[in-house]
Amino acid sequence: MAHPYKGFEPKWFQGEIPKDSYRSIFKWGVPEQIKAPRENMLHDVLHRFGMDDTIFHEYQQNLGLDPVKVEIPVRLAKEHIDALKAIVGEENVRTDDYARFSVAYGKTMYDLLRARSKIVENVPDVVVYPASKEQIEAIVAYVSQHKIPLYVYGGGSSVTRGVECVKGGISLDMRLNFNKVVSFNEADQMITVEAGMSGPALEDWLNNAPEKLGAKRRYTLGHFPQSFEHSSVGGWVVTHGSGQNSTYYGCIQDLVLGQSYATPRGVITTDTHPRKATGPDLDQIMMGAEGAFGVLTHVSLKLSRHMPETTRRFSYMFKDWQTGIAAAKEIMQSEAGKPSVFRLSDPEETSIMLNMYGVMDTPLKHLFALKGMKMNEMCLFLGFTNGAESYSKCTAKNVAHVARQFGGLPLTGYVCKGWEHGRFSDPYLRDTLQDFGVLMDTMECCVNWSEMERVHAAVRKVVKARPNTICMTHMSHVYPQGGNLYWIYIILENDAEEFRKFHASILDAIQKNGASMSHHHGIGKMFGPWLEGQLGGNEYAVIRALKEYFDPDYIMNPGGTLGLDIPEAEKRKLKGNDPK
Repeated sequence: MAHPYKGFEPKWFQGEIPKDSYRSIFKWGVPEQIKAPRENMLHDVLHRFGMDDTIFHEYQQNLGLDPVKVEIPVRLAKEHIDALKAIVGEENVRTDDYARFSVAYGKTMYDLLRARSKIVENVPDVVVYPASKEQIEAIVAYVSQHKIPLYVYGGGSSVTRGVECVKGGISLDMRLNFNKVVSFNEADQMITVEAGMSGPALEDWLNNAPEKLGAKRRYTLGHFPQSFEHSSVGGWVVTHGSGQNSTYYGCIQDLVLGQSYATPRGVITTDTHPRKATGPDLDQIMMGAEGAFGVLTHVSLKLSRHMPETTRRFSYMFKDWQTGIAAAKEIMQSEAGKPSVFRLSDPEETSIMLNMYGVMDTPLKHLFALKGMKMNEMCLFLGFTNGAESYSKCTAKNVAHVARQFGGLPLTGYVCKGWEHGRFSDPYLRDTLQDFGVLMDTMECCVNWSEMERVHAAVRKVVKARPNTICMTHMSHVYPQGGNLYWIYIILENDAEEFRKFHASILDAIQKNGASMSHHHGIGKMFGPWLEGQLGGNEYAVIRALKEYFDPDYIMNPGGTLGLDIPEAEKRKLKGNDPK
C-alpha cells in the first residue's frame, strides 16, 4: 500500500490470479495491479452508509479463482469451424472454455456479478483471431452465406453489454493480431490503423513518430477515455466514445476521417477528405452502430501535435453546485479558448474526491474553512489546457478570470495532479471494493445548460431513493450548449438481477427527464430497450431501415444491440414496465 492505514485495513486481495480463472477475465486491467481506497475515503464511504468496518472483515463475493467452466456445448458445425481455420489458420480459432468465456462479458457490474457467481451464459461457439482486413471480409462473407451470428470483441471495456454473444455463433477477438498501423501521412496529419489497435499502442506510435514512423514531429490523437489503457480504437468508433480531453481535441466522431467496414452487403469504405457536402455523411451513419451493420476494419484519424510541455493545470473550489455550473457555462460560452480536461464535481463527489486523492491530508482543508467553503456544499473544478504555448496560457488565464468572477477559490496544482495520477487507475477500485460486496458503477447522459440543475436533481433523487447509496456526479465533457452529467454510484449489492433493475430505474429517470440516455458509453444490449423512446418512432425506423439494408438476416451483433431485435414484450420487461 502506498498510503498505509493507521487503523483497521481490509484484507485487499493481492494474491496470484490463476491464468485460467474467472478473476483473470472479470478483473480490470493487468492481473498484478490493484488499487485500494485511501483510509479517509473508506471511512467516508462507511460513514455515508451508516456502517462500521464489519462489512470488510470477510469477503462478501466470490474471488473468482476457480478455473472457468462452460457447460454450453459448441453448436457450430465442424464444417464451419474448418472453414474459419482455412481463412485465418488453425492456431487462430479456439473453442475451449476459457477462450469462449473471455469474450462473453464486458465490464458493467451486471457482467461482473454474473462472472463472480459463475453464471456463464451467452458465450460464442468459437473465438476467431483475425490478422487482416481481407480475412475479416472473408469471414463476414462466409457467415452471411450461412446465416451464422457474428460478434466483435475489441478491448472488452463495454458497460452496455455491447459484446455479449446472445445468439452464440462467432466472436472476432481483435486484440491478438489485428492491431497494426496501416499508413501514416504527415502532410495530411493523418494515421490509418486496424480497429484492434489499443489506446496506449496508438499513442506510443504517435508520441514516438520520428523514431517509429520517420516523422518530423511528435503527435497525439488526444483521445483519453478512462478505459484508455484497455480499450481499442474500433471500440471508441463504434460506440461514439469520448476521451477526458475531448473539450479541446473533440470526441471520436470529430477525429475520424475515414473508415472501412465489412458488411453482409459488401465492403463500405469512406474517403478521408476533411469536409464534404456529398449527401448524408456515411461516416456518421456507420459510427455508433456497434457492429449491427458490419465489422469495422480500418480507421483513418486526424492528429494533433504532441506538446505536453505546454499543459497548464488548474483547480478551483466553488461554494456550491449552482455557482460551479454558472462558471462552467461562462467558460464555454466566452469564446476565449477551450480547456482540454474540464471537470466539475457536485458536492457529494467533491467530498469523496478530497479524501480519495489525499487533499484532506494537506493544509488545504484549513483553507476551505477559512474561506467559508463547506463540506457537502462546495464543488471542485479542475482540468488542463493544451495547444500551442500562447493558446494554452491564454485559455488558462481566461479560466482563472471566470473563476474569480464566480468566487472560485484557486487551489494548488496538487489537486489536479492527484486526479491525473489516478485517471486511468481508478477502475481498479471496483475489484477491491466488490470483493466485499460494495459495488461501484457509472451512468452518463447529455444535458443542455438550461436543464442541467433539474436533470441532476431528478436523477440523483431516483438513485438516492435506494437505501445506503452514494451518488457522485460530475461534468467531464462540456460544450457551449451544455455538457454531460456522469454519475458514479456506490451501493451494497450481490445479486445481478437486482442490480439490473436498479440500473434500469436510472435509465428510466434519465429518459423521463428529457436528457440523452448516453453521452459516450454507447447503447449496446443493456440500453437498447430505451433507444426508440429516446429517438422517436419515425426516427428509430431510419435505424431499423439501415439495419435491414446492411444486414437483412440480423446476424451482425444480434440479440438486442440498439434494441433492434428485441420483442416488444421483452423490451417492456427489461425496462420494468411489465410485472411478469
